[in-house]
Amino acid sequence: MTIMRDMLPLLPLLPLLPLLPLLLQALQVLQVRAIATLDLTGDAPELHDCFRMLVGAARELGVRVIDRCNLTVLSEPGQQDLAGFLAAQQVEVVASLRCYAPPNVDHQRGEGVFERSIAGLRQLNALGYGVPDSGLVLDLVFNPQGPSLPPLRPQLEADYRRELTLRHGVRFNRLLALANMPIQRFGSMLVTQGRFAGYMRLLRDNHVEANLEHVMCRSLLSVDWQGYLHDCDFNQQRGIGITGRARAHLVDLLDADPAGWPIAVAEHCYGCTAGQGSGCGGALT
Repeated sequence: MTIMRDMLPLLPLLPLLPLLPLLLQALQVLQVRAIATLDLTGDAPELHDCFRMLVGAARELGVRVIDRCNLTVLSEPGQQDLAGFLAAQQVEVVASLRCYAPPNVDHQRGEGVFERSIAGLRQLNALGYGVPDSGLVLDLVFNPQGPSLPPLRPQLEADYRRELTLRHGVRFNRLLALANMPIQRFGSMLVTQGRFAGYMRLLRDNHVEANLEHVMCRSLLSVDWQGYLHDCDFNQQRGIGITGRARAHLVDLLDADPAGWPIAVAEHCYGCTAGQGSGCGGALT
């Protein structure tokens, strides 16, 4: 490839060129469908080459952006300015901290993860995240340690707030309590331990019909890394596409309104309807 002098300013963008069509489609869909919220997830979405470009463009459109952050990414090499970028763009941060006790977090996610997570939370707090009236939202996420339903959110949030404030000086806005879904690594663990059937029975026995009005698949679409559509993140992980539409893609939303599309359901959906319910915004009731 011959590089002309007037191409020099574009050199940093060359590795991103294969990703730009999907990025532009996402931005077009945000505009055409007047979508109010862009929720970015996927373990560490901040490490995607187009993350900052997409966030900046979405914010210019006036779209609310949520970053599902695992906190340890804030201390990864080359990400020292990440927290400042999120604050400057007024991105809402939803951070995984599955317990306020260090041993429980390190047992689930690896040695030293709790301390790195606390360091990340302090970094965000220093920028105004979690501070009342700052406009910078910082929510935390709790998952049970095993095959049980989350406890009632208000008491659990009070426990988190007390322990994190007293022991670590950390502040946050809300605690989101999510049920563990019987799929992927957690589902495989239950099968290995012979506890899968028991957990499914627990979910089915605690199904609450009223939660069906508020499950996340009724108000969002999940887009995978190739742009294909799914009814929720869990269907995406299971490889379940949109019902009645062969490999529905992000580009299809430029011409088709998804309102009223049927929603594909399976056994794991009980994870969203059991007890107080569960979704990307935490408990449903």
